[in-house]
Amino acid sequence: MKRSEKARRIEGILQRLHPEASAPLDHEDAYTLLVSVLLSAQCTDVRVNQVTPGLFAVARTPEAMARVPVRVIQRCIRSCGLAPSKSRNIKALSRMLVERHAGRVPDDFDSLEALPGVGHKTASVVIAQAFGKPAFPVDTHIHRLAGRWGLSRARNVVEVERDLKPLFAPAEWGKIHLQIILFGRSHCPARGHDFAACPICSWAASRARIAREARRTSARRPAS
Repeated sequence: MKRSEKARRIEGILQRLHPEASAPLDHEDAYTLLVSVLLSAQCTDVRVNQVTPGLFAVARTPEAMARVPVRVIQRCIRSCGLAPSKSRNIKALSRMLVERHAGRVPDDFDSLEALPGVGHKTASVVIAQAFGKPAFPVDTHIHRLAGRWGLSRARNVVEVERDLKPLFAPAEWGKIHLQIILFGRSHCPARGHDFAACPICSWAASRARIAREARRTSARRPAS
């Protein structure tokens, strides 16, 4: 089956299972989304959503956050992991937004990726979810599933993004991104996966892929 045909079938399944895919990070505007996505690095969305109400009670605009001491920000986000560097980046990007962008989150990749702590994936999420512009954020989960389903053989997220974009309409990139993440959590875990029972892997994953992941799972098991 051609990748384009496979993508159409996968898109139909995702739409049936997750028709109302919505952003998992609680936010009110582009700025609170930007900060939330930055916090989500090496941290669960659930944890971020537990932390951000306290942080945004202290400051919820770039102007206000730029005035908050780093130690106070770090105290608010200490359970997120990487709190020292994240708190410095939140402070620094807030100041930069005030100084360079009149306190507004920019809606272009170059400006977003110039902000402290903001990489391409974070910028893609903000572009897609805050501004509704075509962007296809690729994280480790989408990287894993794209390989599992035979949509990409790339070894890094940059190349996976390059492979996935031509397979879906640009207007659907943001939604497909969310649907794949939701599907991975509900049907397609990284370990202990039943390929035969999976609505997508049962037909999309190659025998070689199934055998390779089975060997990896076996290698992780402790010796009896």
